[in-house]
Amino acid sequence: MSFWPTVAVATPAHGGLTPTLSYRSESALAPGSLVRVPLGSREVLGVVWSCPDRPAEGLDPALARPVGAVLQGLPPLSAGWRQLIGFAARYYQRSLGELALSALPPALRDLDDTQLQRRLKRLAKTRADIPHEGGAAAAAGTVPELSDEQKNALAALALARRPVLLHGATGSGKTEVYLQATERALAADPGAQVLVMVPEINLTPQLESRFRARFEAGFGRGALVCMHSGMTPPQRLQSWLAAHAGQARIVLGTRMAVFASLPGLRLIVVDEEHDPSYKSQDGARYSARDLAIYRARQESDGPDEGANGDGRETAPARCQVLLGSATPSLESWHAALQGRYQRVDMPGRIGGGQLPPLRLLDMNHQPKGALIAPPLLAAMQTRIARGEQCLVLLNRRGYAPVLSCGACDWKSSCPHCSAYRVFHKIDRTLRCHHCGFTQRVPRACPDCGNLDIAPVGRGTEQLEEQIGALLADVKRPDGSPVRVARMDADTTRAKGSLEAQLDALHAGEIDVLVGTQMVAKGHDFRRITLVASVNADAALFAADHRAPERLFALLMQAAGRAGRDARHSGASEMWVQTWHPQHPLFEALARHDYPGFAATQLAEREAAAMPPFGFQALLRADARTQQAAQAFLNGAATAARGLPGSDRVTLYPAVPLAIQRVANVERAQLLVESESRPALQRFLAAWQPVLLASRSLPEARGLIRFAVDVDPLAV
Repeated sequence: MSFWPTVAVATPAHGGLTPTLSYRSESALAPGSLVRVPLGSREVLGVVWSCPDRPAEGLDPALARPVGAVLQGLPPLSAGWRQLIGFAARYYQRSLGELALSALPPALRDLDDTQLQRRLKRLAKTRADIPHEGGAAAAAGTVPELSDEQKNALAALALARRPVLLHGATGSGKTEVYLQATERALAADPGAQVLVMVPEINLTPQLESRFRARFEAGFGRGALVCMHSGMTPPQRLQSWLAAHAGQARIVLGTRMAVFASLPGLRLIVVDEEHDPSYKSQDGARYSARDLAIYRARQESDGPDEGANGDGRETAPARCQVLLGSATPSLESWHAALQGRYQRVDMPGRIGGGQLPPLRLLDMNHQPKGALIAPPLLAAMQTRIARGEQCLVLLNRRGYAPVLSCGACDWKSSCPHCSAYRVFHKIDRTLRCHHCGFTQRVPRACPDCGNLDIAPVGRGTEQLEEQIGALLADVKRPDGSPVRVARMDADTTRAKGSLEAQLDALHAGEIDVLVGTQMVAKGHDFRRITLVASVNADAALFAADHRAPERLFALLMQAAGRAGRDARHSGASEMWVQTWHPQHPLFEALARHDYPGFAATQLAEREAAAMPPFGFQALLRADARTQQAAQAFLNGAATAARGLPGSDRVTLYPAVPLAIQRVANVERAQLLVESESRPALQRFLAAWQPVLLASRSLPEARGLIRFAVDVDPLAV
């Protein structure tokens, strides 16, 4: 007897193929099984989606190709996992196979059954390290006493059937809530698993050490695994196999971890849920935070489970989701105001510490050209002399954004992008941060030969250098010179460099830390008592409607790095250098008033029908010429008339992106808006075949690719 399995394979995005391909098998295959199947002239990995005993309608059995090897010993991917992938593919307008295979570890795609068996045997040997009982009790001695706010948060989560938004001030002990919620979930079910998500890789080591210290003694080292792009392919495969087999009880990872196979998932924690890093900007442009909420709901027993006849909730959800942030996204805040999320507030700091007061420095009244205003410099000198640490924030890496010639107005533009190459003094290079094109700094202006070419603007590299010069005469309490360090994407690129810098900071070996946004969130710096932002005005008047929200979150999160030790909180401060001290954003920041700031921003968004009061998607196009990109977009918009849902959507004319050329590829986009999410989704689904057909328009010749971005972060 033959079977006719449908298999999801990594077909090209927007290739016009069906979501799954049909094959022939001599035995029944369980849905979720991993198989190797022929695709063209190659053999590729696929996921069995269904296995009927009859060929699909319209399929010629004689043309169906046989399934190759089945990866034995690996439990099938669960129905919940397949449901998550199917929803994400439909919602974000990607092919099912593309998303399914991208969610699997890359190393798995190239393994045959023999190689997989060897890895599974190695994984089985590590299970002896995991105790079968008493895991939570073994770690009980390390649990600190909870504050009343932390107890209330845990009590609310224990009964919650909705997503819980934990609005906790920086330093309020949100991490301890995550730890105890995890411990409770693992203790309640011997097969339970917990997913803890962080926005960026640099936050993983600190949180991993906290979780290992709490759970490793009771559950064994192999019970906690990490998943992020900084791991090698074998490491990612090992973590995925441990999670899929149920051996890993806790998975800590970045946005990719939302797709991990976790058959016993009972709790999802999304730390710093407001962070834009949870939204993918390549391939399937998914929001890991939103998918975490969907996954928790579908992993539970359904919306009606635990409700009595009058609709009241009577039992907690089987899988709960906890969103934590001191500055929640406006979408999450609005959902809590509507009652779709349950909000729990933790406004107090552990130990009774106070949030640092804000000191605004009006740069209109400071010496012209001052990098660090004299009052701020004096405050830094005072703190260093007392043995305290300072954090200076500048969200721009490199030495200077551009090199310029004063004689002929030459600038260090990138020949391949509509952007400038950034000057990096440490290795005397000009680097494009968009395409990676790098050259040595020229000795003279390439256009006129002028030897006097100079940097314009400042980056963290220059700020580190100049602060070191300004503090050259200042001594630490032991009489040694001041130590200034920099933490950004350039200094943390090498393996282990981030951990080394964090260790040096915690040990007190650094007096002033200069960094980009990567130092402003999540870190627990106990000795920092002064935080300064030297260029906060750049985002105040940006065209992006999300810029104020991001700036407020960045500054409030940065302020939270100061005074985390209650002994120093009274002397801690947040300094902001600005040319616009009367701006309402700074007034709300001075009061640490996120609810007031959010109310103002939501009122503006509602008046403009912007998210979360409206729903958006972007159609992006890359082409050899800007004309071809815009012709494709406008042609697709014209052809969309009369599609289902088109009467409830607005399509705007195509425009170039802010940086319209990257790596010699021209980029344009078209905005789609609707007041209804279902109407927008119906329209986008009906639009896909139109988009495929529009590629062949004569005026769109030169089109390279197109992509739909649902719920974009920037328009």
